[in-house]
Amino acid sequence: MTHEALAAIEPRMERAVDAMERDFAGIRTGRASAALVERISVDYYGTATPLNQIAGISTPDAHLIVIQPWDRSVLSAIEKAITKSDIGLVPNVDGTVVRLNVPPLTEERRRDMVKQVRRRMEEARVEIRNLRRDAADQLKKALRDGDLSEDEERRELDSLQRLTDRYVDAIDSRGERKEADVMEV
Repeated sequence: MTHEALAAIEPRMERAVDAMERDFAGIRTGRASAALVERISVDYYGTATPLNQIAGISTPDAHLIVIQPWDRSVLSAIEKAITKSDIGLVPNVDGTVVRLNVPPLTEERRRDMVKQVRRRMEEARVEIRNLRRDAADQLKKALRDGDLSEDEERRELDSLQRLTDRYVDAIDSRGERKEADVMEV
């Protein structure tokens, strides 16, 4: 029972860290990246569709993102979706493609981005702690039910804490890397 609780919780903790990493990809660092726009939802014939499923996204240089839809009739919908999104870029429609110029970030904007990174890191930490609490509750229930001795419960709780610490450290190290990337001029 106990190893089942720990074994079930580890993949969920891994997914929490991976979700944070995916969110970090959408935070601007001053360089053009397809990850900035690929998950923007576009109204495509009445269906909210991620941009990367209806268009090719490329970054020909460090300050330009080019979006080439496979269906030209969706250009205006892409323009609207980008304008509504919070990425802070203005789309330029050029007949068959949408161009996004990525200006260099100001110091103030970089600090705002670091705040976003830290907020997302804290959300991931809270998620990890909630998973730890759920697993600890399962262990305590197993103790009450008689499936687990007190010594076994203590060992499993210690293992759970080590697992939690490992994932929190992973969150911190990846967050620090992203902060350094954002603050790099």
